[in-house]
Amino acid sequence: MFGLGTPELIVILGIAFLVFGGKKLPEIGAGLGKGISSFKKGLKDAEESVPGVKEVVALKEQVDEVKDLGNALKKI
Repeated sequence: MFGLGTPELIVILGIAFLVFGGKKLPEIGAGLGKGISSFKKGLKDAEESVPGVKEVVALKEQVDEVKDLGNALKKI
């Protein structure tokens, strides 16, 4: 995860605990989780509201399948 190991995460959480305190950290985590879920929902809604996005994605998948098939035939 972003090249961070366990020791780095522990140090970051320790500093966050010292800066914000034990009572504020759960509120910050909950707010961050709600923000991320809202962002994902907004992206999904935007993709569904734009006409043609699903068709473009389906076409891209078909092109990728044909490319894979072409690569497989080259190996034969």
